[in-house]
Amino acid sequence: MAPLTLETFDAVPDRCRTCVRWELAEAGSALDDAEDRRFEKEAWLLRLLLTWTSAGRVAYVGARPAGYVLVAPTDQSPLSSTFPTSPVSSDAALLVTAGIEDWARGAGIGRMLVQGVAKDLTQQGFSALELFGHRETDPVPCMLPAGFAEAVGFTVVADDPAVPRLRLELKSALDWREDVEAALDRLLQTLSLSSH
Repeated sequence: MAPLTLETFDAVPDRCRTCVRWELAEAGSALDDAEDRRFEKEAWLLRLLLTWTSAGRVAYVGARPAGYVLVAPTDQSPLSSTFPTSPVSSDAALLVTAGIEDWARGAGIGRMLVQGVAKDLTQQGFSALELFGHRETDPVPCMLPAGFAEAVGFTVVADDPAVPRLRLELKSALDWREDVEAALDRLLQTLSLSSH
């Protein structure tokens, strides 16, 4: 696992690198060109990294990117104040978005990523991580399904039929270490067997 920085940002899928929904809100939706959106996202990431050591984590299996998680303080995410379940708690950072590659799903990568950012955020003085999940059957661009969040340990703290706000206490995320390491061992064994 590596911190999400400008150097590792290329490991994030293009659909996330060109999505500025969380970072620019209304202004971002007016950008038609993918290159403009990518530029704005990188500029936002650079501004964030001037005050934070990392904006999340990227997981690799060997040299192959397997997943990512992007986090930010709420003041760097205008969209976070627009939901019926807003605002994010003052002691929490915002999990903006995350993704796991299809071939790496079900192996605990999501938990491993959340544990990695939990450690980072604890060192920055946060006590929780929150996110806005969606309950739509179709994917919502740049938003995580509430079910994914619950599967990696989040609980609903402000319910809504469409967009609940979920929370994870960072201390509990750091206690997952043994489970995550066992899941990662299973993934590595599976991948090594499939390559023979």
